[in-house]
Amino acid sequence: MNNLNAEDYKEGQLILIDKPLQWTSFQVVNKLRWLISRTFNIKKIKVGHAGTLDPLATGLLIICTGKMTKKIDEFQGMPKEYTGTFTLGATTPSFDLETEIDQKFSISHITEASIKDAAFKFLGEQDQIPPMYSAIKKDGNRLYELARKGEKIEVQSRKITVYDFEITEVDLPQVVFRIKCSKGTYIRSIADDFGKYLETGAYLSSLRRTMIGDLSVENAINPHDFEKIIIKSTI
Repeated sequence: MNNLNAEDYKEGQLILIDKPLQWTSFQVVNKLRWLISRTFNIKKIKVGHAGTLDPLATGLLIICTGKMTKKIDEFQGMPKEYTGTFTLGATTPSFDLETEIDQKFSISHITEASIKDAAFKFLGEQDQIPPMYSAIKKDGNRLYELARKGEKIEVQSRKITVYDFEITEVDLPQVVFRIKCSKGTYIRSIADDFGKYLETGAYLSSLRRTMIGDLSVENAINPHDFEKIIIKSTI
């Protein structure tokens, strides 16, 4: 990446970014597009990402430039792997920390064995209802826009597949997990459904995307390091 020039980015590059907390995927794309355009004096260049990550999630974001953007759909269709934490005993409207806790429940009946049994029940193909606080469009409006207005809309379920669901640590009310799943899976919805299965509440309290297909976050860089690399390439 150190020796790339303007033509390389136009022809197409695959850039693995470790998205920081609180950044939107759109902000990452804009940042990289601006850096490439400014550094190499390119008036217009295609830059896109292959799969949105919520602002409260970190981890692997595939960025494509130039002609490589034609492969975005291919990357989006690959299985994803995540690690993160569910917090049991409470729920939030957004199923994560974007909104405040709205209900609390007992977890006195929860055991490590029942938690691992619950994870096993989520394996395979299933129907999942996406959260209201999502970027899915309904009649031209994003669901999260409607949710923030207090509107309740019936959301259609979609087919997803959970290939692997491992509980790696239990320290109640925290449950640490690793999930490998298909395109379109909302881990926040799994958190909410997980709580319901255990007859309590649950929300997603942290999330990190570690893999997309065979591509790993271990080979990714954060946007600030990308900026240093691209500036150095012109020196």
